[in-house]
Amino acid sequence: MSTDKTKYWIEMAEYDIESAKVMQRGDRYLYVGFLCHLTVEKALKAVISKDGTTPLKTHTLTLLEELAGLKDTLSDEQKALLDELHPLNIEARYSAYKDKIAEILTREFCENLIVRTDAFLLWIKQQL
Repeated sequence: MSTDKTKYWIEMAEYDIESAKVMQRGDRYLYVGFLCHLTVEKALKAVISKDGTTPLKTHTLTLLEELAGLKDTLSDEQKALLDELHPLNIEARYSAYKDKIAEILTREFCENLIVRTDAFLLWIKQQL
């Protein structure tokens, strides 16, 4: 890893994916989705920061993907993960969307989400 900022973002992403696993064991599925989103967000910010750039204060994964220079590098599966995670950030925290999101976030869905998020984080670390 190139910079202290990159190391910081990766450590925070690792913390968030581990927290998602704890939430999964406690059947706290809204938080699983939210923490998986944060994991990917911070992993992308690690890539952006590797040359000393300070990442934008945004939660939009597709924008971060572009800023990280990964738009043409991510697999279709990785792009699908970003699309799936997008509504799990803000919308999962507000009651107007919470119930709708909660219907999607089953135990099985969240288990799969964690596996895919973990794989994305590992892939990002290999890119650094």
